[in-house]
Amino acid sequence: MLYLHGLGHFHPENVLDNAFLESLDIGTNDEWIVSRVGIHSRRTVLPLDYIRDTKNRETRLADEAAVYSNGQTGARAARMALERAGLEPGDIGMVIAGGSSPQTLIPAEASVVARELDIDVPAFDMHAACSTFGLQLHVLASQATSLPDYVLCVVPENSTRVVDFSDRSAAILFGDASAAGVVSTKHPGRAAVTYSCFGGAPAGCMDVAIPRTGYFCQNGSRVQKFAIKRMTALLKECQDRAGRDRAAELVYVGHQANFTMLQSVVKRCQVGADRHWYNIDQYGNQAAAGAPVVLSQRWKDIADGEQVAMIVVGSGLSWSTLLLQF
Repeated sequence: MLYLHGLGHFHPENVLDNAFLESLDIGTNDEWIVSRVGIHSRRTVLPLDYIRDTKNRETRLADEAAVYSNGQTGARAARMALERAGLEPGDIGMVIAGGSSPQTLIPAEASVVARELDIDVPAFDMHAACSTFGLQLHVLASQATSLPDYVLCVVPENSTRVVDFSDRSAAILFGDASAAGVVSTKHPGRAAVTYSCFGGAPAGCMDVAIPRTGYFCQNGSRVQKFAIKRMTALLKECQDRAGRDRAAELVYVGHQANFTMLQSVVKRCQVGADRHWYNIDQYGNQAAAGAPVVLSQRWKDIADGEQVAMIVVGSGLSWSTLLLQF
């Protein structure tokens, strides 16, 4: 059994609201954005003046302009997760990181986070785009005998660095965030991962892409149809696992990519409004960090006995499910 001891999150301070995006004169406004993706604001590691002046015409310059590195934001989320777990950085025996837009091919982003935390432990990356956090816990759940006491999983997602802000279809989507979780197979914690899965459909792998030296791009309509169909099926499976008596009480935390997409899944699976937890309206598409950040933001308020289904789809095409029992 894999146990979750603490979750943490971090959002940079700079706010990208719809009024700012409208001021870029890229053919968008608040009404248009909200009607399509349901997002009002997001956060970014980039200075707003830099976005206004350059629209991020060179991704290399975005790395130089950014207020935080991925290592720094990942470490901030990790410190919150450690504090909630009642642990110190020195208690961690392994660091795993991953996401959609790492800053370096080498070194591993996990190594950079470990350096920020001043710990010398095995550190490596495990990526599956937006499905990364679920993948990390799914793999760890099957490695019970070989893991150290505590493992730190970190998802630093500062995707605004790879967004072309002259492209309104991409500019309205992304917000930066980092998430982290402390897990163990040896020590019971606040939540248990009672079920996990990871899957893929590589035929659609190029439907969502970030080239090594380019910008985020996607076939939006195709990806959204795939995501709705896949997340609906995965959530129905979780509802079945929860049992007929408890299915209506199951909390759904989906991929924070598009609010209309989330609502489609909620409607198809008959999820009550109070059972659907999200933050996309205020923080945008936070890629792999989105779903774990939603849960981290509610960490102190989650009641004992709560069951949460965290369901995410991502590039690859990939998907992951975590069923958590608190």
